[in-house]
Amino acid sequence: MAAKVVHFEIPADDTTRAREFWTNMFGVEFQSYDGPMEYHMFDNGDQTGGGLMPRMEGSDGLTIYFSTDDLDATLDKVRELGGTVETEKMPVAGMGWFAPAKDTEGNRFSFWQADENAPEAVGTQSGEASSS
Repeated sequence: MAAKVVHFEIPADDTTRAREFWTNMFGVEFQSYDGPMEYHMFDNGDQTGGGLMPRMEGSDGLTIYFSTDDLDATLDKVRELGGTVETEKMPVAGMGWFAPAKDTEGNRFSFWQADENAPEAVGTQSGEASSS
């Protein structure tokens, strides 16, 4: 499996200040999503992009997302190699699936599987985006 970074998330104490920083730093345009939590996303015009959200307890840095064509098999491989899967895969309606994991050293990362047929996550309404 090739390791291709497709997304990253930036935790922020002040999301307005952070959006201004990243917009001025790289000229990115954020799109805000309504949902169970505040979430702002940008893309780089290719297959990568980033998200910005309020810092949650325990979030101590960027979360990197690697693409996979078979999320279930990838999560099995994480377990086989001694890593842990923090939660089972979760849908982002009309976009795909993600699952957070940790390597053998406790470093957090996530996987992303694109799937335009992904259903809405439980507890969200149409048009809302889910995030980790």
